[in-house]
Amino acid sequence: MTPQGFSARILAGAWALIAGALAPLLPLYLRRRVAKGKEIAERLPERQGHAAARPPGRLVWCHVASNGETLSLLPLLQALAKQDAALSFLVTTGTVTSARLLAQRLSPALVPRTQHRFLPLDVPRWVARFLEGWRPDLAVIVESELWPNMLAAAAAARVPIALINARMSARSAKIWSWAPGFAQGLLTRFGLILAQTEADAARFSALAGRDVPCWGNLKYAALPLPADPAELARLSAAWAGRPVWLAASTHPGEDEIILAAHRLLAPAHPGLLTVIVPRHPPRGPDIAALAWDLPVARRGAGQEAGAVVAVYVADTLGELGLFYRLAQVALIGGSLVPHGGQNPLEAARLGCPIITGPHHFNFSEIIVRLSAAHGLIETPDGPGAAEALAAHVAPFLADPAAGQTMAGAAATLAQGQADLPGRIATSLLPLIRPAR
Repeated sequence: MTPQGFSARILAGAWALIAGALAPLLPLYLRRRVAKGKEIAERLPERQGHAAARPPGRLVWCHVASNGETLSLLPLLQALAKQDAALSFLVTTGTVTSARLLAQRLSPALVPRTQHRFLPLDVPRWVARFLEGWRPDLAVIVESELWPNMLAAAAAARVPIALINARMSARSAKIWSWAPGFAQGLLTRFGLILAQTEADAARFSALAGRDVPCWGNLKYAALPLPADPAELARLSAAWAGRPVWLAASTHPGEDEIILAAHRLLAPAHPGLLTVIVPRHPPRGPDIAALAWDLPVARRGAGQEAGAVVAVYVADTLGELGLFYRLAQVALIGGSLVPHGGQNPLEAARLGCPIITGPHHFNFSEIIVRLSAAHGLIETPDGPGAAEALAAHVAPFLADPAAGQTMAGAAATLAQGQADLPGRIATSLLPLIRPAR
């Protein structure tokens, strides 16, 4: 065995020992997450690998971390189901919001063929219990979830594994490079790796010691965010004639800037309505408190954005598509603070002009392409951020047609890889373990 291989085995063994040693403390950690609304109490056994209910026939297990990956997975599930009508699906997620989003967005045809569970924590006996209960015939990991004990257990159980829409930041690649043998050992578990950008492909290739192709980004193939037609019609009528702009998927530290921009814009735009959709709905009351000097309403509390309301906090889940359709321009949240941004393609597909802050490293390739197509505007952070944001928003409020060209360019780009889910599904089907 090479020194690099020996070091990799030592690291893998150490990870398993540490995870096993921490296992008695993890139930307390999970209960604390329940108190914060980040877990569902009655479903905590799933985090220890319990609650398997394997259906007959061949089962494809797909894992997504959070909301963005969940939306990327849906077209792929449809493509797999179309190409093999006998497949059943298990989808695991790591967050409560992604579980709810999956339940909302699954097509009626997929509902009877799909089950959801929360991914067990990466404790050797818990992941072994999970795999023994479900016995998947193929595991598909979306983007970047590399859990060493889970991958080792899947390999030991001879479950084929694929990593699709694979993403790795330069920072993560640098961290993995400190343990190249360990990283290569993990990536060797995958029978197929498909990167979402050429930069990601280069990083995975360097760590895996093999060529990793880039086929494209499933985010380009995601379906447009839905909206309830009746509610869309109702709010369109209620807000008719009002200037409306949206701050979508905001994170802590951004709402203050957005509210300051509202105060700057309001004198020149009578009836201005600023809609804030927090990335995490439980933050709704905190955002409303920041708008203490403004007439504010919270959708999560059942309040309406009547004529006197200036700030509408839409602290609900799964309604972003509604507000993209109603707004004259949208700021994409997570980009005014060093979070990395949220997905601008969701706005692009719905023809909503896009403004983003400078912190968009999670979507850098998409931002570069949108910028090159003149499909967005970038606004700065730091001192003067509110003034700059207000200056960028103002033209769209003054002239609702101002963003049509920009929105059209973004929409064209957002629809550029519609065939990708079918191509990936075709590449995955041969990996499925033959019937035993």
